[in-house]
Amino acid sequence: MKICIVSDVHYKYHSVDATDLEVQKRFLSFLDFAIGRYDILVLCGDIFDLYNEYKHVIIREYFGIYHRLAKISEAGCRIVYLSGNHDFWFDSFLSGELGVELYPDNFTLKADGKTIIFTHGDLYTVNDLRYQLLRKVLRLRITRTIFNLIHPDWALVLGARLSRSSRQRPASTALQQKRSRGLKAWAKKKIMQGAADIVVMGHSHEAEILPIGSGFYANAGEWIKCPSYLEITDGNITLKHFKTNNKENTQ
Repeated sequence: MKICIVSDVHYKYHSVDATDLEVQKRFLSFLDFAIGRYDILVLCGDIFDLYNEYKHVIIREYFGIYHRLAKISEAGCRIVYLSGNHDFWFDSFLSGELGVELYPDNFTLKADGKTIIFTHGDLYTVNDLRYQLLRKVLRLRITRTIFNLIHPDWALVLGARLSRSSRQRPASTALQQKRSRGLKAWAKKKIMQGAADIVVMGHSHEAEILPIGSGFYANAGEWIKCPSYLEITDGNITLKHFKTNNKENTQ
């Protein structure tokens, strides 16, 4: 079995600079590259920088992603989407129209003799109580109901400002490393308990594969500065980087 994992693309509905446009171009090229290549595609959170599904409305700027996900699915690939801290207000469009499997927290897969746990990772940071409280509030049904009472054009502007504020909130190197250690600590716990052979995350934006005991912690990294993704082929995991000429560099 061949599995691909990507996270933290932060694809914006409204591009404000050349960097945003480059991220979009690069990611759409990657999705074209993925068509017919994998058995499972795992979108490990924060693919979109802002996401909401309305009852009868979709965000037009995301059509390029929707179209390519449909082609990937039609080619026989199972698509799994884990909520991130920027994209969690899902409804029935991705699952009903595109056949995407949605998971709010974790997804466990047994393949090729390996038990693999996938999660975005925001649940397992440390020293981040303010975010954990905000996470609970944003996921309340009443919060989304109020948001959906606003006209989509205005709601998206409000959401984009909140998303940008969250993304740009400064964090010291020491704090960032401490948060990353929380992800690794949770992965180590699962591996040492025998609950997983591989734990795959995103969120930290730090792409790596770290041996832990007889297993591995792996992070898919991000797509803003250095586009990376993970492949698990017949139970063996590798970290790769993507270039728009479809040439891959394996690390």
